[in-house]
Amino acid sequence: MIDRRRLLLAGGTVLAGGAAALAGVAGIGLPAGNSAGGGGALRVASLKFGSLNWLLETIRAEGLADKAGLQIIVVEVATNQAGPVALLSGEAEIIVSDWPWALRQRALGEHVRFAPYSSALGAVMVAPDSPIKTFADLKGKRLGVAGGAIDKSWLLLRAYSRRVLGADIATLAEPSYGAAPLLTAEAQAGRLDAVLNFWTYAARMQGENYRTLIGMDEVLEALDIKPVPSLVGFIWRESVEAKKPAELAAFLSVVEQGNAILAKSDAAWDRIRHLVRPETDAEFAAIKAYYRAGIPKPWTDAETRAAEKLTQVLVDVGGAQLLGKDTPFDPKLFHAAGS
Repeated sequence: MIDRRRLLLAGGTVLAGGAAALAGVAGIGLPAGNSAGGGGALRVASLKFGSLNWLLETIRAEGLADKAGLQIIVVEVATNQAGPVALLSGEAEIIVSDWPWALRQRALGEHVRFAPYSSALGAVMVAPDSPIKTFADLKGKRLGVAGGAIDKSWLLLRAYSRRVLGADIATLAEPSYGAAPLLTAEAQAGRLDAVLNFWTYAARMQGENYRTLIGMDEVLEALDIKPVPSLVGFIWRESVEAKKPAELAAFLSVVEQGNAILAKSDAAWDRIRHLVRPETDAEFAAIKAYYRAGIPKPWTDAETRAAEKLTQVLVDVGGAQLLGKDTPFDPKLFHAAGS
């Protein structure tokens, strides 16, 4: 059964009477009350054409939720910013976002938890014929930055620049901030010399023969953040975990199973190609490779220690705007494997 709820937002405010405006219903798995073993349902926020939707469609097509006795109700959101609003408003029980945001929410009294969803990271991309060959060559160049001045990848790139060049890339280059699709188009039109882009857009650019100048995985390793922890993951409230422990465990299990299929099956990718919407076979291959490389390993104490170090790096480079003042690192945020 397909059961989708569309959450409409404007300026971060939920519209229509009540908590959200819903249009249609869609779910993955067995209807509530008809699940194997009496299992229940979880409301999961997802962008219609985001990578989570690729995974959810794989879970649906393979019948994984049915086998687990779980109904996944997909709450469609229009933007990445809408997901956190859906969680905090109670419209969704699980969202995909980054743990620095979740860390800040815990400091504000929202008892949320995090489990890794993807280790895929963005990259600085340049045109195939660009004279820019090294990171130092960005000096004086027009650099697009997806996500804004306090985007995590940008802050980490600035920390990397200070370490390897002895100066902040924010002052060495000419940064331009904006949405990833716009900056991608600006780079393709030659109005930007390079662009720090999210992984999905970096993959699409790679499919058009753009070169990776430096990947964010290289940046993190150079900052001695090892193992590189997933920045993006599933976030839910502790109250949901208390009320629906079996459903949450089933959800994380079917996610792992769905990823195992996408890690090996090209046929599974062909089935979701209409959701990926690549313009070329090369772009599709690059997206597939990025996604597969980003399937996370189980979160352990080592990742928690790396996350704590990463948090300090963000704060040192001006991340107080991102994390807020005096946000403590809280290891209880992280849902470790087997916990």
